[in-house]
Amino acid sequence: MGRGYTVEESVEKYLASLSAAAGSCETGLLIGQSSAQKDFVVLAVKTPHRESEGGSDSRRVSSPLDDIDADWVAEHARQVSRMLPGGVNVLGLFLITPPELSKEAQNTLKRLIFAVDKCISKSRLWDLSEDDVTDRVTLHICSKTRKAICKTYDVKDPKCSAKPADWKYLSGISSSWPVLTCSVKVDLQIPVTESSSEKCIKDGLRRWAKQIEGGLCLINGRPASDDSELLSGSKKSTKTSQQQTLQAQILVSEEDPVQRCSAVVQASSGSVRVRGTIHCRAYSHTNKPRIRHAAQAIKRDVVNTVSDRVEMLLEDLQMNEEGPASEQQDLPQRVFAPLPGSGLTVCDYMFPDETATDVAERLKEMLDWESAEEDIDTSVEAPACRSASVLEADDGRDDGAAQDVPTESNTEPVKQQKASHYYAGVAVAAAVALLATATSLLYLNE
Repeated sequence: MGRGYTVEESVEKYLASLSAAAGSCETGLLIGQSSAQKDFVVLAVKTPHRESEGGSDSRRVSSPLDDIDADWVAEHARQVSRMLPGGVNVLGLFLITPPELSKEAQNTLKRLIFAVDKCISKSRLWDLSEDDVTDRVTLHICSKTRKAICKTYDVKDPKCSAKPADWKYLSGISSSWPVLTCSVKVDLQIPVTESSSEKCIKDGLRRWAKQIEGGLCLINGRPASDDSELLSGSKKSTKTSQQQTLQAQILVSEEDPVQRCSAVVQASSGSVRVRGTIHCRAYSHTNKPRIRHAAQAIKRDVVNTVSDRVEMLLEDLQMNEEGPASEQQDLPQRVFAPLPGSGLTVCDYMFPDETATDVAERLKEMLDWESAEEDIDTSVEAPACRSASVLEADDGRDDGAAQDVPTESNTEPVKQQKASHYYAGVAVAAAVALLATATSLLYLNE
Protein backbone atom coordinates (compact mmCIF):
# COMPACT_ATOMS: atom_id res chain seq x y z
CA MET A 1 0.00 0.00 0.00
CA GLY A 2 1.28 3.45 -0.92
CA ARG A 3 1.57 6.59 1.19
CA GLY A 4 -1.50 8.40 2.40
CA TYR A 5 -2.10 12.13 1.95
CA THR A 6 -4.51 14.03 4.14
CA VAL A 7 -5.38 17.22 2.30
CA GLU A 8 -6.94 20.46 3.52
CA GLU A 9 -10.39 21.05 2.00
CA SER A 10 -9.31 24.52 0.86
CA VAL A 11 -6.84 22.78 -1.47
CA GLU A 12 -9.76 20.91 -3.08
CA LYS A 13 -11.59 24.20 -3.66
CA TYR A 14 -8.47 25.84 -5.07
CA LEU A 15 -7.77 23.02 -7.50
CA ALA A 16 -11.42 23.01 -8.59
CA SER A 17 -11.11 26.71 -9.46
CA LEU A 18 -8.22 26.06 -11.85
CA SER A 19 -8.77 25.08 -15.44
CA ALA A 20 -6.30 24.69 -18.25
CA ALA A 21 -7.08 26.66 -21.37
CA ALA A 22 -7.77 24.72 -24.54
CA GLY A 23 -4.57 23.11 -25.81
CA SER A 24 -2.59 23.97 -22.68
CA CYS A 25 -1.68 22.62 -19.23
CA GLU A 26 -1.52 24.04 -15.71
CA THR A 27 1.18 23.11 -13.20
CA GLY A 28 1.63 23.95 -9.54
CA LEU A 29 3.10 23.04 -6.16
CA LEU A 30 1.70 20.98 -3.30
CA ILE A 31 2.91 22.20 0.10
CA GLY A 32 2.66 20.66 3.54
CA GLN A 33 4.41 18.41 6.04
CA SER A 34 5.54 14.79 6.06
CA SER A 35 5.39 12.24 8.84
CA ALA A 36 6.40 8.59 9.07
CA GLN A 37 2.86 7.33 8.53
CA LYS A 38 1.34 9.91 6.19
CA ASP A 39 1.72 13.39 4.75
CA PHE A 40 -0.41 16.51 5.17
CA VAL A 41 -1.05 18.90 2.27
CA VAL A 42 -2.18 22.36 3.40
CA LEU A 43 -1.62 24.50 0.31
CA ALA A 44 -1.65 24.28 -3.48
CA VAL A 45 -0.08 27.02 -5.60
CA LYS A 46 -0.16 27.27 -9.38
CA THR A 47 3.01 28.09 -11.30
CA PRO A 48 3.03 31.74 -12.44
CA HIS A 49 2.97 32.26 -16.18
CA ARG A 50 6.13 33.66 -17.70
CA GLU A 51 5.90 37.12 -19.21
CA SER A 52 7.00 35.72 -22.55
CA GLU A 53 4.20 33.16 -22.60
CA GLY A 54 1.59 33.78 -25.24
CA GLY A 55 4.01 35.61 -27.51
CA SER A 56 5.26 34.46 -30.87
CA ASP A 57 7.65 31.52 -30.74
CA SER A 58 9.31 30.04 -33.74
CA ARG A 59 9.89 26.75 -31.89
CA ARG A 60 7.14 24.27 -32.63
CA VAL A 61 6.24 21.63 -30.10
CA SER A 62 4.39 18.37 -30.61
CA SER A 63 2.47 18.56 -27.34
CA PRO A 64 1.59 21.18 -24.72
CA LEU A 65 3.39 18.93 -22.22
CA ASP A 66 6.65 19.52 -24.09
CA ASP A 67 6.15 23.25 -23.67
CA ILE A 68 6.24 23.05 -19.87
CA ASP A 69 9.49 24.66 -18.76
CA ALA A 70 10.97 22.45 -16.03
CA ASP A 71 13.50 25.12 -15.04
CA TRP A 72 10.72 27.67 -14.57
CA VAL A 73 8.66 25.29 -12.43
CA ALA A 74 11.74 24.43 -10.36
CA GLU A 75 12.68 28.09 -9.86
CA HIS A 76 9.17 28.85 -8.64
CA ALA A 77 9.48 25.96 -6.17
CA ARG A 78 12.84 27.29 -4.95
CA GLN A 79 11.46 30.76 -4.30
CA VAL A 80 8.33 29.41 -2.62
CA SER A 81 10.45 27.18 -0.36
CA ARG A 82 12.12 30.36 0.96
CA MET A 83 8.70 31.56 2.08
CA LEU A 84 7.91 28.47 4.14
CA PRO A 85 8.56 28.20 7.90
CA GLY A 86 10.31 25.25 9.49
CA GLY A 87 8.53 21.91 9.12
CA VAL A 88 6.58 23.03 6.02
CA ASN A 89 7.97 22.00 2.63
CA VAL A 90 7.21 21.53 -1.04
CA LEU A 91 5.87 17.97 -1.08
CA GLY A 92 5.14 17.62 -4.76
CA LEU A 93 3.37 18.89 -7.88
CA PHE A 94 0.00 18.89 -9.57
CA LEU A 95 -0.67 18.92 -13.29
CA ILE A 96 -3.97 19.72 -15.03
CA THR A 97 -4.24 18.51 -18.62
CA PRO A 98 -6.93 17.93 -21.24
CA PRO A 99 -8.12 14.28 -21.53
CA GLU A 100 -6.04 13.48 -24.61
CA LEU A 101 -2.80 14.09 -22.68
CA SER A 102 -3.59 11.91 -19.68
CA LYS A 103 -1.37 9.01 -20.77
CA GLU A 104 1.73 11.20 -21.15
CA ALA A 105 1.09 13.19 -17.97
CA GLN A 106 2.96 10.85 -15.60
CA ASN A 107 6.19 11.05 -17.58
CA THR A 108 5.99 14.83 -17.45
CA LEU A 109 5.29 14.82 -13.73
CA LYS A 110 8.29 12.58 -13.08
CA ARG A 111 10.54 14.89 -15.08
CA LEU A 112 9.26 17.93 -13.19
CA ILE A 113 9.42 16.39 -9.70
CA PHE A 114 13.10 15.48 -10.08
CA ALA A 115 13.91 18.94 -11.47
CA VAL A 116 12.19 20.60 -8.51
CA ASP A 117 13.96 18.43 -5.93
CA LYS A 118 17.36 19.07 -7.53
CA CYS A 119 16.80 22.83 -7.56
CA ILE A 120 15.66 23.02 -3.93
CA SER A 121 18.39 20.67 -2.68
CA LYS A 122 21.16 22.66 -4.36
CA SER A 123 20.97 25.55 -1.87
CA ARG A 124 20.23 23.41 1.18
CA LEU A 125 22.91 23.54 3.89
CA TRP A 126 21.62 20.71 6.09
CA ASP A 127 21.77 16.99 5.44
CA LEU A 128 18.80 14.68 5.18
CA SER A 129 18.34 12.32 8.13
CA GLU A 130 17.14 8.73 8.18
CA ASP A 131 13.70 9.98 9.23
CA ASP A 132 13.28 12.25 6.20
CA VAL A 133 10.70 11.09 3.69
CA THR A 134 12.04 11.13 0.12
CA ASP A 135 8.76 10.25 -1.59
CA ARG A 136 7.29 13.19 -3.51
CA VAL A 137 3.65 13.34 -4.48
CA THR A 138 2.22 14.05 -7.92
CA LEU A 139 -1.42 14.73 -8.68
CA HIS A 140 -2.74 14.57 -12.24
CA ILE A 141 -6.16 16.13 -12.85
CA CYS A 142 -8.15 15.80 -16.05
CA SER A 143 -9.51 19.23 -16.98
CA LYS A 144 -12.74 17.75 -18.38
CA THR A 145 -13.71 14.95 -15.99
CA ARG A 146 -11.79 16.37 -12.96
CA LYS A 147 -10.62 12.84 -12.21
CA ALA A 148 -7.49 12.95 -10.04
CA ILE A 149 -4.71 10.35 -9.97
CA CYS A 150 -2.26 10.50 -7.07
CA LYS A 151 1.16 8.83 -7.30
CA THR A 152 4.55 9.18 -5.62
CA TYR A 153 8.18 9.05 -6.73
CA ASP A 154 11.25 8.44 -4.60
CA VAL A 155 13.52 11.34 -5.56
CA LYS A 156 16.58 9.49 -4.26
CA ASP A 157 16.11 6.87 -6.98
CA PRO A 158 16.13 8.32 -10.52
CA LYS A 159 15.08 4.93 -11.92
CA CYS A 160 12.08 4.56 -9.62
CA SER A 161 8.60 3.80 -10.86
CA ALA A 162 5.46 5.62 -9.79
CA LYS A 163 3.64 4.20 -6.78
CA PRO A 164 -0.10 4.70 -6.15
CA ALA A 165 -1.03 6.86 -3.16
CA ASP A 166 -4.21 7.66 -1.25
CA TRP A 167 -5.54 11.25 -1.49
CA LYS A 168 -8.19 12.23 1.08
CA TYR A 169 -9.66 15.65 1.91
CA LEU A 170 -10.30 16.80 5.48
CA SER A 171 -11.06 20.18 7.02
CA GLY A 172 -8.97 22.00 9.61
CA ILE A 173 -6.01 19.64 9.60
CA SER A 174 -3.47 22.35 10.49
CA SER A 175 -5.61 24.66 12.62
CA SER A 176 -4.13 23.36 15.88
CA TRP A 177 -0.59 22.53 14.80
CA PRO A 178 1.77 23.73 17.56
CA VAL A 179 4.23 26.46 16.58
CA LEU A 180 7.80 26.67 17.86
CA THR A 181 9.41 30.10 18.07
CA CYS A 182 13.00 31.07 18.67
CA SER A 183 15.10 34.22 18.39
CA VAL A 184 18.68 33.52 17.40
CA LYS A 185 21.72 35.73 17.72
CA VAL A 186 24.15 35.21 14.84
CA ASP A 187 27.74 36.46 14.73
CA LEU A 188 29.78 34.80 12.00
CA GLN A 189 33.05 35.90 10.46
CA ILE A 190 33.97 34.08 7.26
CA PRO A 191 37.38 34.40 5.54
CA VAL A 192 37.03 34.86 1.78
CA THR A 193 39.31 34.88 -1.24
CA GLU A 194 39.03 37.31 -4.11
CA SER A 195 38.56 34.58 -6.70
CA SER A 196 35.82 32.58 -4.95
CA SER A 197 34.14 34.78 -2.35
CA GLU A 198 30.66 33.31 -2.84
CA LYS A 199 31.97 29.76 -2.43
CA CYS A 200 33.82 30.78 0.73
CA ILE A 201 30.66 32.33 2.16
CA LYS A 202 28.67 29.18 1.36
CA ASP A 203 31.34 26.97 2.95
CA GLY A 204 31.43 29.19 6.04
CA LEU A 205 27.65 29.04 6.40
CA ARG A 206 27.77 25.27 5.95
CA ARG A 207 30.24 24.93 8.83
CA TRP A 208 27.98 27.07 11.00
CA ALA A 209 24.96 24.98 9.94
CA LYS A 210 26.73 21.87 11.21
CA GLN A 211 27.08 23.55 14.60
CA ILE A 212 23.37 24.33 14.72
CA GLU A 213 22.45 20.80 13.62
CA GLY A 214 24.62 19.31 16.36
CA GLY A 215 23.39 21.67 19.06
CA LEU A 216 21.17 20.71 21.97
CA CYS A 217 17.61 21.99 21.54
CA LEU A 218 15.36 22.76 24.49
CA ILE A 219 11.61 23.06 23.93
CA ASN A 220 9.90 24.81 26.82
CA GLY A 221 13.04 23.98 28.80
CA ARG A 222 12.80 20.27 27.98
CA PRO A 223 15.74 18.57 26.17
CA ALA A 224 14.69 17.42 22.72
CA SER A 225 17.23 14.63 22.41
CA ASP A 226 14.89 11.72 23.13
CA ASP A 227 12.10 10.08 21.14
CA SER A 228 9.24 11.16 23.39
CA GLU A 229 6.08 12.77 22.02
CA LEU A 230 5.93 16.54 21.66
CA LEU A 231 2.34 16.69 22.89
CA SER A 232 0.80 14.77 25.75
CA GLY A 233 -2.59 14.16 27.38
CA SER A 234 -5.49 16.32 26.29
CA LYS A 235 -3.18 18.45 24.15
CA LYS A 236 -3.20 15.72 21.49
CA SER A 237 -6.71 16.57 20.28
CA THR A 238 -6.47 17.85 16.72
CA LYS A 239 -9.83 19.64 16.49
CA THR A 240 -10.76 20.85 19.93
CA SER A 241 -7.45 22.15 21.23
CA GLN A 242 -6.14 25.61 20.49
CA GLN A 243 -2.83 26.17 18.83
CA GLN A 244 0.08 26.10 21.28
CA THR A 245 3.17 28.26 21.09
CA LEU A 246 6.32 26.51 22.29
CA GLN A 247 9.54 28.35 23.07
CA ALA A 248 12.79 26.87 21.83
CA GLN A 249 16.43 27.33 22.77
CA ILE A 250 19.49 25.94 21.02
CA LEU A 251 22.71 25.29 22.93
CA VAL A 252 25.82 24.96 20.79
CA SER A 253 29.23 23.77 21.95
CA GLU A 254 31.72 26.61 21.83
CA GLU A 255 34.66 24.41 20.95
CA ASP A 256 34.71 21.24 18.86
CA PRO A 257 37.84 19.17 19.66
CA VAL A 258 37.73 17.51 16.24
CA GLN A 259 37.64 20.86 14.44
CA ARG A 260 40.44 22.21 16.62
CA CYS A 261 42.69 19.28 15.71
CA SER A 262 41.91 19.66 11.99
CA ALA A 263 42.31 23.46 11.86
CA VAL A 264 44.44 24.75 8.97
CA VAL A 265 45.99 28.09 8.07
CA GLN A 266 44.33 29.48 4.97
CA ALA A 267 45.23 32.55 2.93
CA SER A 268 42.41 35.06 2.42
CA SER A 269 41.91 38.45 0.86
CA GLY A 270 39.36 39.62 3.42
CA SER A 271 36.37 38.48 5.40
CA VAL A 272 32.61 38.72 5.49
CA ARG A 273 30.74 38.98 8.76
CA VAL A 274 27.09 38.05 9.26
CA ARG A 275 25.60 39.31 12.50
CA GLY A 276 22.28 40.17 14.06
CA THR A 277 19.24 38.63 15.72
CA ILE A 278 16.70 36.72 13.66
CA HIS A 279 13.25 35.28 14.37
CA CYS A 280 12.66 31.62 13.57
CA ARG A 281 9.42 29.67 13.43
CA ALA A 282 8.47 26.04 12.84
CA TYR A 283 5.29 23.96 12.88
CA SER A 284 4.60 20.36 13.84
CA HIS A 285 1.68 18.17 12.84
CA THR A 286 -0.45 16.59 15.57
CA ASN A 287 -0.18 12.97 14.41
CA LYS A 288 1.91 11.74 17.36
CA PRO A 289 4.73 14.24 16.72
CA ARG A 290 8.11 13.49 18.24
CA ILE A 291 10.03 16.13 20.14
CA ARG A 292 13.22 15.40 18.20
CA HIS A 293 11.40 16.05 14.92
CA ALA A 294 10.17 19.41 16.23
CA ALA A 295 13.75 20.27 17.26
CA GLN A 296 14.98 19.34 13.80
CA ALA A 297 12.36 21.59 12.18
CA ILE A 298 13.31 24.70 14.20
CA LYS A 299 17.04 24.08 13.65
CA ARG A 300 16.51 23.83 9.92
CA ASP A 301 14.52 27.04 9.94
CA VAL A 302 17.43 28.77 11.70
CA VAL A 303 19.82 27.58 9.00
CA ASN A 304 17.44 28.27 6.11
CA THR A 305 16.55 31.83 7.06
CA VAL A 306 20.18 32.90 7.47
CA SER A 307 21.28 31.16 4.27
CA ASP A 308 18.33 32.52 2.29
CA ARG A 309 18.96 36.10 3.40
CA VAL A 310 22.64 36.01 2.50
CA GLU A 311 21.80 34.38 -0.84
CA MET A 312 19.14 37.01 -1.57
CA LEU A 313 21.52 39.85 -0.72
CA LEU A 314 24.26 38.44 -2.96
CA GLU A 315 21.73 38.01 -5.77
CA ASP A 316 20.60 41.62 -5.29
CA LEU A 317 24.18 42.91 -5.34
CA GLN A 318 24.91 40.88 -8.46
CA MET A 319 21.84 42.22 -10.25
CA ASN A 320 22.89 45.76 -9.40
CA GLU A 321 26.52 45.00 -10.27
CA GLU A 322 27.68 45.86 -6.79
CA GLY A 323 30.00 44.01 -4.44
CA PRO A 324 30.19 43.90 -0.63
CA ALA A 325 33.65 45.45 -0.48
CA SER A 326 34.59 47.05 2.85
CA GLU A 327 31.05 48.06 3.69
CA GLN A 328 27.98 47.07 5.64
CA GLN A 329 24.88 45.72 3.92
CA ASP A 330 21.50 45.30 5.59
CA LEU A 331 20.12 41.82 5.26
CA PRO A 332 16.39 41.63 4.46
CA GLN A 333 13.96 41.57 7.37
CA ARG A 334 11.74 38.53 7.86
CA VAL A 335 7.99 39.21 7.89
CA PHE A 336 5.04 36.86 8.28
CA ALA A 337 1.53 36.56 6.87
CA PRO A 338 -1.25 34.16 7.95
CA LEU A 339 -2.14 31.34 5.58
CA PRO A 340 -5.90 31.57 4.91
CA GLY A 341 -7.94 28.69 6.28
CA SER A 342 -5.18 27.29 8.48
CA GLY A 343 -3.24 27.91 11.67
CA LEU A 344 -0.02 28.50 9.75
CA THR A 345 1.93 31.51 8.58
CA VAL A 346 4.26 31.94 5.64
CA CYS A 347 7.12 34.41 5.46
CA ASP A 348 8.81 36.79 3.08
CA TYR A 349 11.93 38.95 3.21
CA MET A 350 11.70 42.72 3.03
CA PHE A 351 14.73 44.84 2.13
CA PRO A 352 15.13 48.24 3.84
CA ASP A 353 13.78 50.10 0.79
CA GLU A 354 10.65 47.92 0.59
CA THR A 355 7.24 48.07 2.29
CA ALA A 356 4.37 45.75 3.10
CA THR A 357 2.95 46.58 -0.33
CA ASP A 358 5.92 44.88 -1.99
CA VAL A 359 5.44 41.84 0.25
CA ALA A 360 1.73 41.63 -0.63
CA GLU A 361 2.59 41.72 -4.33
CA ARG A 362 5.09 38.88 -3.95
CA LEU A 363 2.59 36.79 -2.00
CA LYS A 364 0.14 37.23 -4.85
CA GLU A 365 2.72 36.35 -7.49
CA MET A 366 4.34 33.39 -5.70
CA LEU A 367 1.45 31.94 -3.67
CA ASP A 368 -1.52 33.15 -5.72
CA TRP A 369 -3.53 34.72 -2.95
CA GLU A 370 -4.45 38.25 -1.93
CA SER A 371 -3.06 39.30 1.44
CA ALA A 372 -4.13 42.55 3.08
CA GLU A 373 -1.19 44.73 4.03
CA GLU A 374 -2.48 45.06 7.59
CA ASP A 375 -2.31 41.24 7.94
CA ILE A 376 1.42 41.20 7.21
CA ASP A 377 3.35 41.12 10.48
CA THR A 378 6.49 43.25 10.13
CA SER A 379 7.06 43.58 13.88
CA VAL A 380 8.91 40.37 14.78
CA GLU A 381 12.24 41.70 13.52
CA ALA A 382 11.57 45.44 13.59
CA PRO A 383 12.75 48.01 14.24
CA ALA A 384 15.86 46.88 16.10
CA CYS A 385 16.44 43.68 14.16
CA ARG A 386 16.41 45.51 10.87
CA SER A 387 19.60 47.30 11.84
CA ALA A 388 21.01 44.28 13.66
CA SER A 389 20.77 41.79 10.79
CA VAL A 390 23.67 42.79 8.57
CA LEU A 391 26.39 41.46 6.32
CA GLU A 392 29.72 43.23 6.53
CA ALA A 393 32.73 42.92 4.26
CA ASP A 394 36.33 43.71 5.12
CA ASP A 395 39.12 44.21 2.58
CA GLY A 396 41.62 42.24 4.63
CA ARG A 397 43.84 45.15 5.64
CA ASP A 398 43.34 44.29 9.29
CA ASP A 399 45.68 41.43 10.28
CA GLY A 400 43.00 39.81 12.39
CA ALA A 401 40.20 40.03 9.87
CA ALA A 402 40.77 36.58 8.38
CA GLN A 403 40.49 34.73 11.67
CA ASP A 404 37.38 32.62 12.12
CA VAL A 405 35.82 33.87 15.32
CA PRO A 406 33.26 31.99 17.44
CA THR A 407 29.58 32.71 16.99
CA GLU A 408 29.40 34.06 20.54
CA SER A 409 29.89 37.82 20.90
CA ASN A 410 33.34 38.97 21.99
CA THR A 411 31.72 41.43 24.35
CA GLU A 412 30.37 38.63 26.55
CA PRO A 413 31.93 38.33 30.02
CA VAL A 414 35.01 36.13 30.22
CA LYS A 415 33.27 33.66 32.53
CA GLN A 416 30.63 32.98 29.90
CA GLN A 417 33.23 32.50 27.17
CA LYS A 418 34.76 29.66 29.18
CA ALA A 419 31.43 27.86 29.46
CA SER A 420 31.08 24.55 27.59
CA HIS A 421 27.90 25.74 25.81
CA TYR A 422 26.42 29.05 24.78
CA TYR A 423 23.00 30.15 23.66
CA ALA A 424 22.61 30.13 19.88
CA GLY A 425 18.87 30.61 20.23
CA VAL A 426 16.75 32.09 22.97
CA ALA A 427 13.08 32.22 23.74
CA VAL A 428 11.17 35.10 22.22
CA ALA A 429 10.68 36.66 25.63
CA ALA A 430 14.44 37.25 25.86
CA ALA A 431 14.83 38.69 22.36
CA VAL A 432 14.94 42.32 23.49
CA ALA A 433 18.03 41.74 25.60
CA LEU A 434 19.82 40.10 22.68
CA LEU A 435 18.81 42.86 20.32
CA ALA A 436 20.46 45.41 22.54
CA THR A 437 23.67 43.36 22.47
CA ALA A 438 23.58 42.81 18.71
CA THR A 439 22.86 46.45 17.94
CA SER A 440 26.09 47.48 19.63
CA LEU A 441 28.07 45.14 17.38
CA LEU A 442 27.13 46.48 13.98
CA TYR A 443 30.53 47.62 12.81
CA LEU A 444 33.52 45.47 12.04
CA ASN A 445 36.84 46.54 13.59
CA GLU A 446 35.11 49.22 15.61
